[in-house]
Amino acid sequence: MKKKNASLSGVLGLILVMLAIGLMACQSGKVTGQKEVKARPVSTVKTPDWTKNATIYEVNTRQFTNSGTFDSIVPHLSRLKALGVDILWFMPIHPIGKLNRKEGLGSYYSVQDYKAINPEFGNLEDFKMLVDTAHKLGFKVIIDWVANHTAFDHQWVNEHPEWYRHDKDGKIISPFDWTDVAQLNFETNPPLWDAMISDMKYWLTEANIDGFRCDVAGMVPVAFWDKARVSLDGIKPVFMLAEEEGKAELMTKAFDANYGWEFHHLMNKIAKGEKNANDVFAYYQKNDTLFPANTFRMNFTSNHDENSWNGTEFERLGNAVKAMAVLGFTAPGFPLIYNGQEVALDHRLKFFVKDEIDWKKESDFTAFYMKLNEIKKDNPALWNGSFGGDLQRIETDNPEKVLAFTRTKGINKIVVLINLTGVEQEVGLENKDASGSYTDLMTGKKVMLNTSGTIEMPAWSYLVLR
Repeated sequence: MKKKNASLSGVLGLILVMLAIGLMACQSGKVTGQKEVKARPVSTVKTPDWTKNATIYEVNTRQFTNSGTFDSIVPHLSRLKALGVDILWFMPIHPIGKLNRKEGLGSYYSVQDYKAINPEFGNLEDFKMLVDTAHKLGFKVIIDWVANHTAFDHQWVNEHPEWYRHDKDGKIISPFDWTDVAQLNFETNPPLWDAMISDMKYWLTEANIDGFRCDVAGMVPVAFWDKARVSLDGIKPVFMLAEEEGKAELMTKAFDANYGWEFHHLMNKIAKGEKNANDVFAYYQKNDTLFPANTFRMNFTSNHDENSWNGTEFERLGNAVKAMAVLGFTAPGFPLIYNGQEVALDHRLKFFVKDEIDWKKESDFTAFYMKLNEIKKDNPALWNGSFGGDLQRIETDNPEKVLAFTRTKGINKIVVLINLTGVEQEVGLENKDASGSYTDLMTGKKVMLNTSGTIEMPAWSYLVLR
């Protein structure tokens, strides 16, 4: 009997030890099994409230009008206000370097002077008037910021050559094949940090802009962006968008939003029949572990890079263009409209030379994007980041070909069904929670969902229901 009690005592002791180890593992971010589960990052960034249901609109100033000036954009602002966009993002507004310039007018991203205006576009007063007019109409304005590199004829090249990266022979180098720009070296040059932040602050104080879209943000040290954010917020609350997706640490102290590149490529593959609805849910499951909950990805079917180098959305998505736009506006994220998409721009805008957008083209895409913006603003479930509701899958009998999900915030519940194929599909609900009478917000028609019938969905069709 004593031996049995001793054995039992030993077993109980072992169990207690194992429980203690398990508890410590859970507290350290680990769960039972071989895999380590990392806690979701937390952001200390105070995202401006005005971003909560915002859509961002990218302006390619050179190609926006015939003259390509700030003054010529002003008459378009009332149209953009009616379209329903909120944040105007201007591609780089600075003078373009002449040394090693690419083609005729060069790349906006070869910055000759961070505190000056590209004379193609006008002058500082013209830009300030554009910003002031936009503010009066209720817009926020951000500008592109290129911190990773400068033009080869930027004054720093002569004044502070030590701020740049050099090859073994002491020659300043370019990143990748970007032969028109010189790569800065942030790692060993604290004075560069101060100079760059000072130039950023100039635009907050001089032109009263509201934030920055930061080019190739991942190529610049995270610590620089963390420092910059604190300094910029000291002047006014700013919005910061990173052209980056691989570094989650950028999203904890510096940036409010980053690029949804993976989601963009996923939409392209769905349009080609290479991916399906299961991949959408897998993406969001992964996304929800990588980034802080109060940050958001920018969803887009086009932007200046995609349009110029990889093709228009019509080339890449074909007949799925509207379905993917609906997905980008209703799934968690922050939607982008690239200038011209609202008139179905089907032309690759040249990057280094003049190539004007044809605004005379009539298109039903204008009303389409107006409706998407209206729906987003009116429904808290679809708002950005933690302002909105989580994505929850609806179980159906056609789970790969028809994307079905809900997003709920308070009493606001949105149901989205999208046929992700180029042929008609039938779908039946298997989840009673989605049953009920709804209004299709795109058409105003009544729709009944229940588990006893099926819904016929034409190729690439969609329902956004409340």
